[in-house]
Amino acid sequence: MEKDIEFVKEITSKEKDFSQWYVDVVRKTELADYTTIKGCMVIRPYGYGLWENMQAGLDRRIKETGHKNAYFPLFIPESLLKKEAEHVEGFAPEVAWVTEGGSQKLEERLAIRPTSEAIICSLYSKWVRSWRDLPILINQWVNIVRWEKVTRLFLRTTEFLWQEGHTAHKNEQEAEEETLKILNQVYRDYIENDLAIPVIVGRKTEKEKFAGALHTYTLEALMTDGKVLQAGTSHNLGQNFAKAFNIKYLDEDQQEKYVWQTSWGTTTRLIGALVMVHGDDRGLNLPPKVAPVQVIIIPIMFDKTKKEVRNKAEDIITILKKDFRVEIDSRDEYTPGWKFNEWEMKGVPLRLEIGPKDLAKSQVMMVRRDTGEKMAVKEEKLVETVEKLLNNIQENLFNKAKSFLQKNIREVSDYNKFKEIMEKKRGLIKTYWCGNKDCEDKIKEETKASIRCIPFEQEEASGKCICCGKESSTVVYFARAY
Repeated sequence: MEKDIEFVKEITSKEKDFSQWYVDVVRKTELADYTTIKGCMVIRPYGYGLWENMQAGLDRRIKETGHKNAYFPLFIPESLLKKEAEHVEGFAPEVAWVTEGGSQKLEERLAIRPTSEAIICSLYSKWVRSWRDLPILINQWVNIVRWEKVTRLFLRTTEFLWQEGHTAHKNEQEAEEETLKILNQVYRDYIENDLAIPVIVGRKTEKEKFAGALHTYTLEALMTDGKVLQAGTSHNLGQNFAKAFNIKYLDEDQQEKYVWQTSWGTTTRLIGALVMVHGDDRGLNLPPKVAPVQVIIIPIMFDKTKKEVRNKAEDIITILKKDFRVEIDSRDEYTPGWKFNEWEMKGVPLRLEIGPKDLAKSQVMMVRRDTGEKMAVKEEKLVETVEKLLNNIQENLFNKAKSFLQKNIREVSDYNKFKEIMEKKRGLIKTYWCGNKDCEDKIKEETKASIRCIPFEQEEASGKCICCGKESSTVVYFARAY
């Protein structure tokens, strides 16, 4: 039993050292690990299984809204990247360059994609000729390289995985509708319903928007250490890239016009969000919709009844695997207590235990990861009970996270109080801002808090800017962010 307790002690207390707790959980649960390449990680099978489930839920939603997947090159010629000046300036410090191919020096440097607007726009300029060619609705699942100075597993790495959508439209209204559809119908629905993470949505300020975009819309999620993580962004690119890359079409009125574009993306940093929002001192606590293993069966085996118990466990997995992602842990070299700890740490939503006493009663013992609640379930009611409990766990994780978010949104009108909260409590501060970049910069410099978004729902009332005191009708959310 002592060994079972020590197993969990390998994870640092979340309250004592959140950063170390996070790294411990990611590594001990075998989601990912460090490599010999600075800033790069390996996503291990358990972590990649989680990503595949996340990917499937998002990919389905993307396709349901009319988009199709494609693949564009990893390399971008320097001349293409430089075509949109504001865009390249925004990414310049993070771009990795290829200067040699084999033993030959390249005539032109190739950027390893930090994002794909440049290469995709160069092709859209060839593909678009008439209004009949629009809209173009394309998404791709790829890797990205950004030369980060400070890295952390999943949250910020030199190479990471993501999806990026790139669309082209006839007019501004269509582009704006697309941008907001992705934000709400695709991303928000996916993050809240599959990942059980509540988000705040809104528009980024000019300072915080994507380089080269007309507008950037964002989804912001609160982690349990009080810092915010940008969970996804959707950009209305306007006509900036169209003009830089000469993407024109002949409209029905026989006039030549530039297209309107959007781009949008989410990344593997959402795995980090899952860890930080739902995890605890025992490890992961995964939402059933994306958990690699939804149900783990642990047979309690003694010499006399080992064969009967194992056979019953095999019967149960045959029944459950038709509807659920289920595995059996029948390893002899570990005690049941050790296995309980390991699968709790890996965040499996439901544990089924079956031993000789359960066999005699035609039942199994079922344990929830989220609450620790234990119950006996008759075999004939197993499938319906598992389904009901997984749905309940999914809902409970979301409600718990939503309650935490709501408790940690504070309305503040005094700047000294603002600074105190950011230092001691963190969370989100809802307040007024005058719209001046100088105030935005000053607050970030003095408190490390940035404007996470300007929410769509703006109140009728007005107030005073939290920094300069000028009258304002713009409500914003401030927070420290990853």
